[in-house]
Amino acid sequence: MSENAYPTAKVGDQEVPWDPEQLRRIQEHPCFSEKACHRFGRMHLAVAPRCNIQCNYCIRDFDCVNETRPGVTSQVLTPAEALQRVDEVMEKLHYIKVVAVAGPGEPLYNEATFETFRLVGEKYPKLILCVSTNGLLLPDEIERLDSLGVSNVTVTLNAVDPNIGKEIYEHVIYAGKKYTGLEAAELLLDHQLRGLEEAVRRKMIVKVNTVLIPTINDGHIMDITKRIKRLGVYIQNVMPLIPQYRFAHLSPPTPAEKRAVQDELAKVMKQMRHCRQCRSDAIGKLGCDVQQEFDKSEKADKS
Repeated sequence: MSENAYPTAKVGDQEVPWDPEQLRRIQEHPCFSEKACHRFGRMHLAVAPRCNIQCNYCIRDFDCVNETRPGVTSQVLTPAEALQRVDEVMEKLHYIKVVAVAGPGEPLYNEATFETFRLVGEKYPKLILCVSTNGLLLPDEIERLDSLGVSNVTVTLNAVDPNIGKEIYEHVIYAGKKYTGLEAAELLLDHQLRGLEEAVRRKMIVKVNTVLIPTINDGHIMDITKRIKRLGVYIQNVMPLIPQYRFAHLSPPTPAEKRAVQDELAKVMKQMRHCRQCRSDAIGKLGCDVQQEFDKSEKADKS
């Protein structure tokens, strides 16, 4: 499928055309364009430790330099420290085009996320601002993200059937109340779908991450793909389960099994096949992270 296979996004019954700026935010973002991942890099700012849902496959670790997976970071930064990190990285790595907040918790559940985007956006207006979210607060915060110039959004969506979702999520916290079971899954799904639709309507470039969980949602992935395609999502990223927490007993899909799923889904919509399941503090090109170099330099400055 070619780089510009989707020159328009369909929102409901309306075709919304891409504009040149949207195309730039695809072509320079290594997660949204396989071509870009060989030329450009991204940096994740780990400013968001708190989370409002508990997934049955998720453990968040804040000081684990030898693991490469979502939810892991060597340290949690303040917004001011995050801006300083951007300054250091931009001075040395001129191929960085994207600054993202992807954890280690839920970015939209942490006020530091918005302050970080404000600081970075004001100083580096040409950088692409990107957020990765579980989507629970996306309808509530979409206007603020838009006003801060956040243009690329990734939502992790693992089920469009709440009966499957309730097997994936232990609990959801919204407006100060804790939800569990089917009620939690229904609430989360409603907010995810409304948030996706509104993000596309605002001409944000949207990616959906879907964790492929054998025996749980592996027979349901096509239903997810068809639903998000109708919403105007640009690209989908199917990620293999990393067995941990309550799903530690499950076997992850093999690379061949994941490819077979992606091949089938690609008949419906564009698939991301170059994901590296990055850390929350990743810096550099995909598969060539250099975040430890900057952690070491900062520790040396403080000693």
